[in-house]
Amino acid sequence: MASYRIVFKRSVAKDLRQIPKKDVQRILKRIDSLKEDPRPAGVEKLSGDEKYRIRQGNYRILYMIEDEIITVTIVKVGHRRDVYR
Repeated sequence: MASYRIVFKRSVAKDLRQIPKKDVQRILKRIDSLKEDPRPAGVEKLSGDEKYRIRQGNYRILYMIEDEIITVTIVKVGHRRDVYR
């Protein structure tokens, strides 16, 4: 299986600035693991969208998978109470 390329939307940098540094490190490790397996255990497809979400503690990572160009696009990162708004 080919390694996926990770692409971030510009707004994700702003999302990450609002999160404590220790949590950001864990989130970035989790995002990096998506290169090898974009659909790990615990992933959920969001209804009504072509987006997926994974959990990292109290934070959620929303992303899209484009299999035909082998890319994972990180759309949003945020606390579980705010990320779906």
